Amino acid sequence: MEFNPKAIFLDMDGTILNHQNKVSIHTKEIIDQVRNRGIKVFIATGRAFEEIEELVPPGFQVDGIVASNGMVGYAGHEVIFKHSLSRELVETVIKMARENKVYYELFPYGSPRITLKQDRPYVENEIREPKPEGVGINEWLSRKEAIKEKITWADEMIGNEFSKFYFFGRTKEQINRWKEELEQLKQEIDFTTSISTEYNVELMVANVNKATGIQQMLKQFDLSETETMAIGDSDNDLPMLRLVNYAVAMKNAPDSIKEVADDVTDFTCDEDGVFYYLKSRLMLKD
Repeated sequence: MEFNPKAIFLDMDGTILNHQNKVSIHTKEIIDQVRNRGIKVFIATGRAFEEIEELVPPGFQVDGIVASNGMVGYAGHEVIFKHSLSRELVETVIKMARENKVYYELFPYGSPRITLKQDRPYVENEIREPKPEGVGINEWLSRKEAIKEKITWADEMIGNEFSKFYFFGRTKEQINRWKEELEQLKQEIDFTTSISTEYNVELMVANVNKATGIQQMLKQFDLSETETMAIGDSDNDLPMLRLVNYAVAMKNAPDSIKEVADDVTDFTCDEDGVFYYLKSRLMLKD
């Protein structure tokens, strides 16, 4: 299928991020070339905006970022749109997580993620060695880093605006039990959940996902879904891939993602798959 996009949305984990949680210099350079062609390039990630800078090479630039699975959008450092979890929901979920001993990180806007100090013993215990066999190395490294230096262990909740919760389980059985608890809570308080691996679940405002964030970003730039390509690899990318005109799955994506895509990259995220795909697809030179 011949398709010349005016906008490209790129997932991070498993897409432009390799399994060591880094964006390669080759990927940065191909994004520069694409943007020099007049094509807008955006990030659409489950990660919080504040996390991104340390994962990308110096000088990395895109036209906009949809972060926290569609909860907030930025053009540069200007906020284009933003949703926030209610205080009631945050307090309820933390209490439930404590009762179920579920690892959690709460992401306030404009400040580091927090976990309450009283929950620290069991949260740290969830990240004990050895790494559970099924957990991906990138997710495990992110959790180890969070425990060591990213989480603020707070006496109480900090801030009044919150972008998302991230939850982790050492086993599929553990995280699936927690997902069932969250589904029950949805009967009382509406919200959206999203997963990027079999060992996590994230919680956002109701009816918010990457697709809703992309729609708001496209409106800001006077673009449409019919002019748009997206590349992703996991379940939280499905709304995005279903929205755009041309959906691309990474080679390392599961079959369930590849089935909804129009194309699949020839290389994985560890092999600079996005670099090679965009270089070939848009006929870009070194």
